[in-house]
Amino acid sequence: MDDEHEHRVMHIRFGTGNAERVEETLAALDRGEDPTPYLERVYRDVTNLHRVTRPKNLELLRILATEHPESIRETARLVDRDVRQVHRNLEELESLDLIKFQSDGPGKPKRPLVWYDEIAVELPLVSEDGTGEDRAKA
Repeated sequence: MDDEHEHRVMHIRFGTGNAERVEETLAALDRGEDPTPYLERVYRDVTNLHRVTRPKNLELLRILATEHPESIRETARLVDRDVRQVHRNLEELESLDLIKFQSDGPGKPKRPLVWYDEIAVELPLVSEDGTGEDRAKA
């Protein structure tokens, strides 16, 4: 990471977002300030949280954040895996809104990108009303 790049954390939450943090950011913008970006992804289905934390998906996210590969093929080479499998995992991460693909045009390779350096997972064990989470949802 270079000196011009500020460390960005993607907050992954289960159930509900951090409304207080969002309000603080909006208030800072209203005051004309330039707040630190707050990156958050909220999943309401625990299956999505499991998909994020699969070892192969975490490995891909780390490679994207550290090596900045120029294509899916280069990403597959860096993790020493089959291109089709890596492509499938990257599409899954895109469906979870954790990566984006960038291309310089038709016929050009798609470059997988992340815009954060760290993932912080918040998984409440007790709901806001003080009870345990509904077992049927898990």
